[in-house]
Amino acid sequence: MSLDQANYQTMLIEKRENGVAVVSLNRPDRLNAVNGRLHHELSTFARDAERDRDVKVVVLAGEGRAFCAGGDFSDDADAEALSMEEARQIVDHLLELRKPIVSAVQGYAMGLGATISLLCDVVVAGKSTVFADTHVKLGIGAGDGGQVIWPLLMGVNRAKWFLMTGERVTGEALQEMGLVNFLVEDDQIRKKALECADQLAAGPSKAISASKVPVNHYIKMISNLVLPLSLSLEGETFRSKDAKEAARAFVEKREPHFTGH
Repeated sequence: MSLDQANYQTMLIEKRENGVAVVSLNRPDRLNAVNGRLHHELSTFARDAERDRDVKVVVLAGEGRAFCAGGDFSDDADAEALSMEEARQIVDHLLELRKPIVSAVQGYAMGLGATISLLCDVVVAGKSTVFADTHVKLGIGAGDGGQVIWPLLMGVNRAKWFLMTGERVTGEALQEMGLVNFLVEDDQIRKKALECADQLAAGPSKAISASKVPVNHYIKMISNLVLPLSLSLEGETFRSKDAKEAARAFVEKREPHFTGH
């Protein structure tokens, strides 16, 4: 199956003549938060891009004011609609993509949004872009890949702090901590991402692939060790009293009172 718009409802697929495919999360009214349908499409687009002979480079972007505000359970029966099997596929398929992938990250990149953008080969962000893994603020473990990529980019203890607190990273700190390759003015994010993609598309594709694949193999080795446990623990915390309290607090527009249960 190729990377074709007919197969996607919550993503926009734009293929350019030079082999650059722009894949945009397209739920701008929800800040591109991930519902069940988008979760599924995130698990398939990298495989489709890999098979598509017309695609040399992928740009992963978001429509509207935000890249991705994290999970959105409002359209689903419950959180379990976002299957752990698909969660594993999202990470695995991104890491197995042999073609370069550049993320263009504006506004919020929260939770899973942060994870998928940081798993890309090149990350372009703006000076007001906000990265955070906010699972813990919902009483949920950061199990969707954040525990794989954050420590690799910023260091173990620094990553644990942000994963345990859900605190935000923005501004110059994004580059200082190694989360992004390029930090630009907010209105230049997509332009810079496309410039990076165009440069890669014009290069020797086999050599570029041979240069990134072994590095991703290293990340995948770590992911194979970390992700099954992190997803399992995340699943347990979904059913915790703290997670239920966080959900109630969100509806009631108040701060949650966590008890550790």
